[in-house]
Amino acid sequence: MKWINLFLLISLTVFTNAKGQSNFLPDDFSLLENRYNQSLVTSSTDTLQNGDRTEYPSPKSVMFKSMIIPGWGQIENGQIWKVPIVYGLFAGVGIYTNYLHQNYKDYRAAFYNLNQGEDNDFRFGPTPERLEGINANQLQSNRNSFRNQRDFMFVVFGLAYGLNVLDAYVFAHMRSFDVSDDLSARTMIEPTLLAEGSPGLKISLSLTKK
Repeated sequence: MKWINLFLLISLTVFTNAKGQSNFLPDDFSLLENRYNQSLVTSSTDTLQNGDRTEYPSPKSVMFKSMIIPGWGQIENGQIWKVPIVYGLFAGVGIYTNYLHQNYKDYRAAFYNLNQGEDNDFRFGPTPERLEGINANQLQSNRNSFRNQRDFMFVVFGLAYGLNVLDAYVFAHMRSFDVSDDLSARTMIEPTLLAEGSPGLKISLSLTKK
């Protein structure tokens, strides 16, 4: 009976000391966190090795190429169908600008010849037949209007050139984003250490292909 009581007393003493010491030792969750982090890194590496890795041209390179030759950036982006649109826009602006310039020259010549009278030197050419008999005020007004419209078309041409560069640069940035329909979301919950070493949970969301 004495041996049994002695054994119980020793067991109780050891349990009490172990419990007391555990209260003074900080909880260490670093081993568990490292194990989860290692698992996450391994999973990400496998995804990169098994997934499709497509190299895309640098957006700055695409932008400079589009500045040198309009449409070159669209070709680099794999959007060759945009090249006819780019040059069609340039051609349309150029043709309309030439139309305005020709009318401006006709009205300028007619206005100049009308004001010179007999001392006319036909500096800007002869008066077109369709403009003969028109008064000077109307000729001057139409001349100024065509000149202003022609000058504005130079601005439009510059905007079209800038739009060509901007389109190539923006698409070069966006083409690396996967927006296909076979995307799925994966949520991961893992333990982590918060402030002052207290345990907590970390939630992460990643998009992967199905």
